[in-house]
Amino acid sequence: MFAVVRTGGKQYRVAAGDKIVVEKIDGDAGASVTLGDVLLAGEGAELKAVAGLTVAAEIVAQAKAEKVIVFKKRRRHNYRRKNGHRQNHTILKIVSVG
Repeated sequence: MFAVVRTGGKQYRVAAGDKIVVEKIDGDAGASVTLGDVLLAGEGAELKAVAGLTVAAEIVAQAKAEKVIVFKKRRRHNYRRKNGHRQNHTILKIVSVG
């Protein structure tokens, strides 16, 4: 069975046993999390009702993404700015759907 869940402003298609990387969710590694915003669920080509459906997940790790370099430059004005950013994210393992 699969489900489409929304967390952190993004949507993910998940099934039991999947590992996904989502925006940071509070909690330590090993803690269980319930994702309640289920948009779609089904099995094969059949869709099922999503009223009251939840997805149980376990936090595998809290990590950071690769560094993104932001470089600004204006020609002939001696203007250069370099800035880096690493986004925090959470790695989840889906335990069950439903």
